[in-house]
Amino acid sequence: MLKQPLVLSDMKKLQARAMRLLSASLFLFGALTFASVRAETSAIPTTAVTAKVAANTGKLHQWCKQVTPRLPKVSLNECLNSKLVPGGGRSIKGLPLMTRDFAVDLRAKKVQRVLLIGGIHGDEKTATAVVFKWLAAMSKSSAQEFQWKVAPLVNPDGLLAAKSTRVNARGVDLNRNFPTPDWDKEALQYWAKKTKSDPRRFPGKKPVSEPESKWIFDTIKSFQPDVIISVHAPFGVLDLDGPAQPPTRFGRLHYNRVGVYPGSLGNYSGIHQDIPVLTIELPHALTMPSPSEISRIWHDMQVWIRQHISARKN
Repeated sequence: MLKQPLVLSDMKKLQARAMRLLSASLFLFGALTFASVRAETSAIPTTAVTAKVAANTGKLHQWCKQVTPRLPKVSLNECLNSKLVPGGGRSIKGLPLMTRDFAVDLRAKKVQRVLLIGGIHGDEKTATAVVFKWLAAMSKSSAQEFQWKVAPLVNPDGLLAAKSTRVNARGVDLNRNFPTPDWDKEALQYWAKKTKSDPRRFPGKKPVSEPESKWIFDTIKSFQPDVIISVHAPFGVLDLDGPAQPPTRFGRLHYNRVGVYPGSLGNYSGIHQDIPVLTIELPHALTMPSPSEISRIWHDMQVWIRQHISARKN
């Protein structure tokens, strides 16, 4: 009679222990299953991102190896450190139009969007090289005061021609190929009468006929910049088209109107789209300004943007 309660008690303990082990097993199984599913679902985007980064790095290396031998004072490492990526456009010969977007300081209340382009004329080599120096300056900061989209070379075919040319691979001056009003009449007429059909200034057969100018045109539409900075050479001045107060000087460069031409970026964007276009004409197409002058131009440009360019309301 004394053994029965002991047996029943032991059975209850064994049952309770078995239930605890079963609960623990089910919990562990659930945790492992969740971790496995999570790993499987996260592996796809992670792998895709890694593959994309690797592909972009390979494209940049190939691009830099072609471009840097043609540029003054720009090394292969400097080009690679620019972290440029394909911007969605390609030249006539299929070279990617490389770009970089910079993060904005989140503490900024109003953020001006700036499109900075260089090398629209392939033989103006400093116009691309200087933009690389400014890319290096921007890379030293984790966030910028302005939202920058930078394209240092929008006419790679012109730069990489056997002898670098102003025009693209199809012989079109990209800075005369934008859709200003009455382009069909004015651009070709100006080219024939004013330039005596100079092949270096051929505006093309129709506006935005070239993939490079079309990319700039589309980028203006999508990025909606508050100002466009276009770097050229070799007139050694500053020019402005559009609704903004002109700068007095950037470094040693003084404001001096160059002119308005049918099909030019300044005419199209500055005058007819009300997006100011600031043209920086460096003094030499092949010889770089001094490092201190490059820094002064960069500093003065930012001061001018801060003081005279307003962020648009979208």
